[in-house]
Amino acid sequence: MSLLFTPFDLPAPRGALPLTNRIVIAPMCQYSAMNGEATDWHLAHWTSLLNSGAGLMTIEATAVTADGRITPACLGLWDERTEQALASTLQRARQLAPPMPVCIQLAHAGRKASSAAPWHGGQQLAPAQGGWQALAPSTLAQLPTETPPTAMTLAQMQQVREAFVAAAQRAGRIGIDAIELHGAHGYLLHQFLSPLANQRTDDYGGSLENRMRFPLEVFAAVRAMFDGPLGVRVSATDWVEGGWDLPQTTEFSRRLRAMGCNFVHVSTAGVSPQQKITIGPGYQVPHASEVRKACGLPTTAVGLITDPRQAEDILQAGDADLIAIARALLYKPRWPWEAAAALSGQVQASEQYWRCMPREAQGIFGQVRIGQR
Repeated sequence: MSLLFTPFDLPAPRGALPLTNRIVIAPMCQYSAMNGEATDWHLAHWTSLLNSGAGLMTIEATAVTADGRITPACLGLWDERTEQALASTLQRARQLAPPMPVCIQLAHAGRKASSAAPWHGGQQLAPAQGGWQALAPSTLAQLPTETPPTAMTLAQMQQVREAFVAAAQRAGRIGIDAIELHGAHGYLLHQFLSPLANQRTDDYGGSLENRMRFPLEVFAAVRAMFDGPLGVRVSATDWVEGGWDLPQTTEFSRRLRAMGCNFVHVSTAGVSPQQKITIGPGYQVPHASEVRKACGLPTTAVGLITDPRQAEDILQAGDADLIAIARALLYKPRWPWEAAAALSGQVQASEQYWRCMPREAQGIFGQVRIGQR
């Protein structure tokens, strides 16, 4: 039997979360919220993803504070208004699709906040353009042309810790099954980890122990109140000499496991424009493999995994436990269906679609009706 289409139990203090297969929909920013609130775009987008046949859907990076958004159009979960919008939209999407567990990625952009959407250039926005002053570990801008962020005080760090906890409480309240803390791609938690972005001289900068301190404090605070699956997305390397690297990532992952982390999602890069990456199919998988071996946590591999047999080979080699699909699934919203046909697997699908399969793909649908959960 294909490993990609075997069930997987995502561990958690309150009991494992069962996944019907090993395909995870990676968090993908849509830059389509209104003042942090989910919109009809999210309804259409999430409904499509929930009908994809994957084992787990992860909602895009969701800001825990208004000034923690990457762009003014980023999704948020920082007050009753944003909670209600997300809850209502997700509930409506779930009513239009077979049951699928949902994870949310909670995030703070740090110095990468106050930016334009990618299709508007992605540049830093001035206050007159709807931007705001960014916060970060140190007064080091992401790009030399940008206004430096404000170095966070201990009081501001405490506020952000509390914001992560409050957002996690909101996520649990509205029925989200799992949480992923965003510690990758150059955003705030990654900024604290990387010596390229963190040049503090207090207990939160300098040594590896100090640079890990704030991300671990955030994790511990969320773990203390959330009893579902809780994991962290990491950038295993900055791809810059002298930056955050794989040995530091494995130590960080060991510490997370000791504190009750349930999974780690291994990506790379994002903290420096000096990064030099040799990109190719599955180029991040070796990092996931090393992290998995070192810490023993359930590990998700991601990054230019586009072919079902490629995904299967990663699992068969023991390099990861789960496979995250991102842009390939936007391009082919039924990618898991194609994978099931190629690997003799089964997926859940809405009954309206049961008749659509070509002859060679007959039998891939496990007939689960909409709304059963």
